[in-house]
Amino acid sequence: MVKVDIKYTKLFINNEWVDAVSKKTFPTINPQDESVITQVAEGDKADIDLAVAAAKKAFHRYSEWRTLDASQRGRLLLKLADLIDRDAVYLGQLETLDNGKPVKQAEGEVQWAANIIRYYAGKADKILGNTIPADGDVLTLTLKEPVGVCGQILPWNYPIPMFVWKIAPAFAAGCTV
Repeated sequence: MVKVDIKYTKLFINNEWVDAVSKKTFPTINPQDESVITQVAEGDKADIDLAVAAAKKAFHRYSEWRTLDASQRGRLLLKLADLIDRDAVYLGQLETLDNGKPVKQAEGEVQWAANIIRYYAGKADKILGNTIPADGDVLTLTLKEPVGVCGQILPWNYPIPMFVWKIAPAFAAGCTV
């Protein structure tokens, strides 16, 4: 049986770990023996509202996030991938404990997640607009811009890869999550 030190059990909102507004928690259960792994914060509508408000503020036109150029966003994503690589064994063991997957499969999914992030990091400065032919002395250009706050819902079966599949393209495009 895998033993893992649980480091974070709170909600990550506005770049900090916080308790749920309601202060409620729920147990996460080890599927192998049905023991309680830990208690985690139980987010609800109030927490979602706080997270969306923080993401909207971070998306404001002159915010630090919005003024980052695409290559800087790509470098931040590469740093995230490097951090995942650094903690790959821990993350794989945590996933095994929580999901019941074999350790090697979970570790492979963690590596897959880092690779997904690297892919989108490379795309960050390649999100281009188009030049569209027009009649006369007219030039028509399109510019792709971030849409704003992106909400994410994760499944239970591939939580780490699915998490990065959702956040990496959003961050690469300049959206907030």
